[in-house]
Amino acid sequence: MAGPDQTRTVITGVGVVSPIGIGRDAFWSGLMSGTSGIDYLSAFSTNNLPSCVGAEVKNFDPTLYLRDRKFLKVMSRDVQLGVSSANLAMQDGDLNLGDIDPDRLGVVYGAGRMTTSPEEIADAVAEIVDDVQNDEMMLTRWGEESSGRIAPLWLLRQLPNMPACHISIDHDARGPNNTITSRESSALLALAEAVRVIERGAADAMIVGACGSNISPIDITKLSLYEGLSHRKDNPEKACRPFDFDRDGTVVGEGAASFIVERYEHAVARGAEIYAEVIGFGSGCDGAGYNNGAGGRGIGRSIEGAMLRANITADQIGHINAHGKSTQRDDLVEARAYHRTFGDHIAKIPVVALKSYFGNFDAGSGAVELAGTLLSLHNGQLPATLNYEYPDPRCRLNVTYGQAVPLIGRTALSVNRTSVGQSAATLLRAL
Repeated sequence: MAGPDQTRTVITGVGVVSPIGIGRDAFWSGLMSGTSGIDYLSAFSTNNLPSCVGAEVKNFDPTLYLRDRKFLKVMSRDVQLGVSSANLAMQDGDLNLGDIDPDRLGVVYGAGRMTTSPEEIADAVAEIVDDVQNDEMMLTRWGEESSGRIAPLWLLRQLPNMPACHISIDHDARGPNNTITSRESSALLALAEAVRVIERGAADAMIVGACGSNISPIDITKLSLYEGLSHRKDNPEKACRPFDFDRDGTVVGEGAASFIVERYEHAVARGAEIYAEVIGFGSGCDGAGYNNGAGGRGIGRSIEGAMLRANITADQIGHINAHGKSTQRDDLVEARAYHRTFGDHIAKIPVVALKSYFGNFDAGSGAVELAGTLLSLHNGQLPATLNYEYPDPRCRLNVTYGQAVPLIGRTALSVNRTSVGQSAATLLRAL
């Protein structure tokens, strides 16, 4: 907990664009009703793809949330989702342009891979094909002729720092600005950096979050090679099954969530509604990459760091919002990390895995899960984990399922981890 001289930081705004709802209330309603956002993909044909299911954000019109529709031409789908969620967070936090000194408002945002479509560079590639029948590539032509066929602003759609740039421009945030690219752990790492910025007195408030979209034939093909996508086709809603014995892989998705992080005194002075206080955070890495030989020790170090900063013990943690990726390997590594960190007490801590609702979408999934943690603390309810039908005896976690349950405590632990072992954990407490 914060000492007498430690700056307290709180979260006062939540904006969500997700497959189960756009906006805070719609998203929470989706969680409480147990609505799955996973279905057969509709954005393109999946006939020749290794997976045909995913979680799409449907009925999303970015022009309803962006400052100017002309920016769409330099925004990938990821950026559109992220900027829209940031605007929703500012609205939820009851902050208008100029309410905060621009030099005291900053941005730290998480982003992942932003995949280009083949159509965007098709003309350029056509220029370097010398023999159409043999598809012989004349690479020397790329700099001479071909690259000129690419739209001048094409690169702006793919740069991971663009969400933070657009958000800072939209809200005249001239304070500290940074982008975190650490895949699923990005949102929690961004939150930790924002807290440090406020603690050192460089800002009064920060816009934090992350976005991601892997609803693309290229991403699905690529991810199927090393991420372990589910091959279930009979019932898409059942495809993502965190910690379930019958899990066979994760599911692609898309979405974003953003948050307003403020110095406690600043939030109180303007009469802001407070969702929770950030009381601890930590990070670590397994050091064993895809082999997972370290058994999730990065998760353990992250949690221990967060608990040390918060000065709390395991019996004070009300629930864990787990990474719950739904692959055999990742869920087992995560579960073992919890057992190693908490010992027998892990059996008493409720665990929820929200990817069962909306799949995995790089940096954005961690942010949307964090939104779930905040709204759980705010509303005093813990959503059920979907598709938890056959508990994996190797995991032995107290997974919530069936229906939402009342929260036991006021403190929650949110955890995320990448395939190569980069882990992050955040402790939040409802006030």
